Amino acid sequence: MRDVLAVLRTPEGAIGSGVLILMVAAALLAPVLAPGDPLAIVGRPLRLPLADPRFPLGTDRLGRDVLTGLLHGARSTLGTGAAVMAAALLLGGAVGTIAGYLGGAADEVLMRIADAVQTVPGFVLALAIVSVAGPTQPAILLALTAGAWTGPARVVRAEVMALRSRPFVDASRLLGRHPLAIAFGGVLPNALGPLLALAPIVVAGAMLSEAALTFLGLGDPNVATWGAMIAEGRAVLRTAPHVIVAPGLAVAVAVLAVSLLGEGMQRAAARRT
Repeated sequence: MRDVLAVLRTPEGAIGSGVLILMVAAALLAPVLAPGDPLAIVGRPLRLPLADPRFPLGTDRLGRDVLTGLLHGARSTLGTGAAVMAAALLLGGAVGTIAGYLGGAADEVLMRIADAVQTVPGFVLALAIVSVAGPTQPAILLALTAGAWTGPARVVRAEVMALRSRPFVDASRLLGRHPLAIAFGGVLPNALGPLLALAPIVVAGAMLSEAALTFLGLGDPNVATWGAMIAEGRAVLRTAPHVIVAPGLAVAVAVLAVSLLGEGMQRAAARRT
């Protein structure tokens, strides 16, 4: 609780968390604020913002409500960012803990796998996986996680290697505890600080990659996403810029808010030290 308050006391943390809370609330309340199918044609195409009180942000070239798509698209983009973060931190934390604590052959094999994954840019790897597996939400989550776990794994490995020679670890060994029980039950909890500091970076990268994949047409066509809305607006950018500006600003604001929260976390950590 004190750590959360410390982050909120920084200007970056307060602004970033405030914006994120509003966006998450809007996403969760999307069925209430904008009921109905976000992909349904509900009016005349390319209505300008405020031209019709039913469509405050106008309609796209198919006659779909931009505001409804924006709110429902937040569920996809923010949800993907959170899910990829959780999966990448769990997988990277587990790999880094095993490699750092056991060392030897286990460390060598796991880190060489991480090296192999890191030789391919994360977005290119995601592009290849989604192209093969198909444009579905599970495939996108798998693809983005596949390129995001290596950073957390290396951070946790370094922390675990520094902690494994501490007296409390030696005491656990003398008590006969299993090595993995010591690693995950005693060492990993003390390495969570640097791991959690990577969370905003992973979330921001996942949201940008998800928007890029859906922009390229590699998202689920039955799910409203900001990337797909931006792609839809390319053809009418000059005549109806509102179609592309709204989702584009949403992606930028979401990534900026996550980045500010990350800055707030770093400042709070620096003050504690």
